[in-house]
Amino acid sequence: MRIGIQGVGLTGGFGSGVDSLQAALQSGKVVTQQREALHNGEVDIYPAYLASLDRLEEFIPKRALRRIDHCSRMTLLAAHLALQDAGMPESERSRIGVIIASGYGPLQTTCDFLDSYLDFGYACSSPTHFSNSVHNAAAAHLSMQLKTTAPSLTVTQFEMSVPSALLTAQQWLIEGRVDRLLFGAVDEQCEVLRYCRRQFFAAGEQGPLQPLAFSTQSAVVGEGAVFLLLTRDEVAAYGHIDEVRLGNHSVAPLSLSDDDLLILGADGHKECGRWYTQAARGHEVAAYAPFYGSFPAAAGFDLAVAALSLRDNRLYPGLASTGASTLTAATPGELNGRKLACLKFGSAGEYGLTRMSR
Repeated sequence: MRIGIQGVGLTGGFGSGVDSLQAALQSGKVVTQQREALHNGEVDIYPAYLASLDRLEEFIPKRALRRIDHCSRMTLLAAHLALQDAGMPESERSRIGVIIASGYGPLQTTCDFLDSYLDFGYACSSPTHFSNSVHNAAAAHLSMQLKTTAPSLTVTQFEMSVPSALLTAQQWLIEGRVDRLLFGAVDEQCEVLRYCRRQFFAAGEQGPLQPLAFSTQSAVVGEGAVFLLLTRDEVAAYGHIDEVRLGNHSVAPLSLSDDDLLILGADGHKECGRWYTQAARGHEVAAYAPFYGSFPAAAGFDLAVAALSLRDNRLYPGLASTGASTLTAATPGELNGRKLACLKFGSAGEYGLTRMSR
């Protein structure tokens, strides 16, 4: 069954809202922020794509946000922007389901809770940090704010979190468990993650991010939240999701249609990138990670770019084509009815493929 996309809401390194993403795509430029972290007495300065929360108080009173963590705040902002984009009145929100995909979950809050446990012991560890550290906290906060009685779920499968969660969203709509569904992808950046990535990738994350330079480690860390309002409607503002597939290329090689125009989830990780050169050779490709950075939930932003492209009937240019000699970079311009396919690979050859059309 085809799933309609009626609204898109998101926040990331480019700003908040569909208009901010569209402006970034049109200008071809997103400036990363510089962050500092102290590691063993050494100041670590690194680039990062950090989400903007400047519009959150348009939807949630400041007082209600006191005990809500950063990951959940990004979730609330992106979800409300999606509802606003779709023109969804509050009176029709009780049967909206919530499914969130996340590779890391509320990472900063989890680390804060562990710190409080190590510093003060079991009896005095932070109850606020504990309650917000569970992966389903963001979905719970969103469901409570919307006053929805429909089910909610959080799916964590690292690089495959987005396509895996999307399969569940598709099934809920097919079964009629919900009238509409807020499908989201959320991940946050924190200093502990930066420390781990620095140990693994050393200086390979200083940028610029080159998604198609598959022989180079160029991933630049990011964070953000994106939500799609999904329905069973035949007519949808942002087109439709036609098919979602999961598999492993090393076990059963991915078979692509000749006319697939691919949006690659390539985000500068060399170990993941090598699979794109095998599976996508001979197809036109585009990649947009330099607009929002490298993190597991970024696959949800690829879906948003595809949805925006279908709405506007045009393929937007990516920021970088360096290293694309083995692949064919797609020419920006009118789609003229062509379908899009978002392809995400993990380091072991696992993949998620989402086909979309107008």
